[in-house]
Amino acid sequence: MKKLVLFGLAIFAAVSCNMDFYRSDVMTSNMLADNPGAAVYTTDGIYSLFKDTEEYRGKKTDGCEYVRHFFQMTEFRGDNVCLSGETSDPLCQEIRLNDFASQKNVYYTWWCAYKIIYAANSNIEALEKISEPSDKEKQLLGENYFFRALGHFDLSILYSKQYALGRDNPGVVLRTSTDCATTERSTVGEVYDQIVKDLVHAAELMQDDKNCRGDHGFISFNAARGLLTRVYLYMGENQKCYDLCNEMLGTNPSANLNPDLSDIYVNARTSKETLWCIAHTMTDNQQRGSIGSMYFSTNGTGGVGWGEMYWADPLIELFQRYPGDKRFDAHFSLYANLHDGKKMIHWPIDDGTNNFRSNALVLDIPASTTGIYNFTYQGTPYVATLKSKPGVNNGYPQYFINYKGEETQVFVRDNTDKVAGIRFLYPQYYMSKYSWQDGDPMLSSPIVIRWAEIILNRAEAEAKLGKTEDAIKDVNVLRHRAGIHEWANFAECQTHEYTDVIDVILDERRMELCFEGHRAFDLIRNNRPIDRRFAGVQPWEVVQPDDNRIPYQIPDDEILVSGIPQNPR
Repeated sequence: MKKLVLFGLAIFAAVSCNMDFYRSDVMTSNMLADNPGAAVYTTDGIYSLFKDTEEYRGKKTDGCEYVRHFFQMTEFRGDNVCLSGETSDPLCQEIRLNDFASQKNVYYTWWCAYKIIYAANSNIEALEKISEPSDKEKQLLGENYFFRALGHFDLSILYSKQYALGRDNPGVVLRTSTDCATTERSTVGEVYDQIVKDLVHAAELMQDDKNCRGDHGFISFNAARGLLTRVYLYMGENQKCYDLCNEMLGTNPSANLNPDLSDIYVNARTSKETLWCIAHTMTDNQQRGSIGSMYFSTNGTGGVGWGEMYWADPLIELFQRYPGDKRFDAHFSLYANLHDGKKMIHWPIDDGTNNFRSNALVLDIPASTTGIYNFTYQGTPYVATLKSKPGVNNGYPQYFINYKGEETQVFVRDNTDKVAGIRFLYPQYYMSKYSWQDGDPMLSSPIVIRWAEIILNRAEAEAKLGKTEDAIKDVNVLRHRAGIHEWANFAECQTHEYTDVIDVILDERRMELCFEGHRAFDLIRNNRPIDRRFAGVQPWEVVQPDDNRIPYQIPDDEILVSGIPQNPR
């Protein structure tokens, strides 16, 4: 163990105990013990840490919010997002798996997570000094155990190898008290064991949801249990995951689903489907810090939002195997769609300048009545031929051309305006899960845990326990709500070229939870590669689950102060 040397630059909670975890009050555990009622305010201060721009290195940096960084850092390790060009925002390096240890999102997220953990530990130490705590005080204590667990879980999935790759891999720094005298990396297994212990205790303290302090912006009994099902799944504790999901879901797994898919996100704080969201109000809206600002834009004069990140083509194709999916219809839009009956065709090409893929793009193509499209690209005529594989995609049409001597899939989609609808040859396929709360296109209360995930967690656990048909029934609960074809049984899935029920579940998780930060971890946990061969600024490659580029680098400031080992690259 290393003794800490506190340089003037060191401000990480992992290496400093003088943390101002509530903006207007610095309260130690002893001070809280003298005034237990203050724990309400210090706990509410932790909620604010998820969404506010905190001062780091003596200043506040525009766009530095934990919630924004976390949802981007998780999602961009997967294969759902197309970034349409170079940007100075560090998210560009996230999606390329090329982030570095002095990058602002890397150091801020690490620092803020430990700030959350330190604040939770301070509250826990104070509240546990109360000899006969009231139900309200137990609720507060449970919330703080949840925060400590969540902080460690977020850090673990971002800055260490995933649990499925080995318990003994280096994990993150485990903090279970305000004593910061030493700093060392625990193993992944040790960190997860503590996360489980904290979540179990959090649920015991909250008992049920009768003492929850408000809407779904506050931690509840079921929020703690919901996160625990995810942790069990990540650990391969499938029986424990299955048993807990059963307790939560009862005999009617659809009972807590919101039938209006668009309403889940715009009213996340009150939607019955939400277990916990990071609550935002109109006063919290910051255009640059909004998650939705990169996925969506109103464009035009006075428009808001950058709108530079789009649905990746393979994700669109997955949805379009089943036309009419309400999930897709609720959150997908093509900006400047002309609705003129014509088509555009595009496909990824290597422009010869780097390892990334631009788009070949042809607009204003007359609609076909024969299933064949004739068009010209850069002076060369092409014929896009329909090839339908009923066993793969319910007969959904796929088009191919002979491009430079190779059969190449092309995407035939609605026509868009050649100026307004295109950014650097990328059609602007907007995503609106993080838009339109209170009518504001940049405002949302991002959902961390919801009931649909619990159903999918049970389905995956069932599949791994040999309960194949039960897993299909759970998948069908979500397909029924989405208004698409429900599987009769796994045998029918096999006629659609599924060979493993896990892949059925992974596709359903991809459609249901897309852009919510799950995809990369779903693939890694199930030893599936991450196929990133689609148009975008990311390298054209298939990333293996154990690739050393997936864990983020430990921030330079932490390495400088504590001397803990860096993640290999």
